[in-house]
Amino acid sequence: MSERNSEILGWAGTCLSLIMYVSYVPNIMANLDGNKVPFLQPLAAAINCMIWVSYGLLKPKKDYPLAAANFPGIIFGLLTAITAL
Repeated sequence: MSERNSEILGWAGTCLSLIMYVSYVPNIMANLDGNKVPFLQPLAAAINCMIWVSYGLLKPKKDYPLAAANFPGIIFGLLTAITAL
């Protein structure tokens, strides 16, 4: 695969990840309305995303699509887990 195609694939994955993590918003709203949802899955997702963001930014050749794809997972995963408690 060419470098250009690889970059396009990386950014497409970033967009799909953003959609996936934004899907936590209804869970956050349900939690705030008193309808608790389990907290373990979003907490695990947040921890997983922290590891991937760290990996992407700490590599000698930075992997910005990887970091950008996982950063929202930290925010939305933690918000969902915290509001579920």
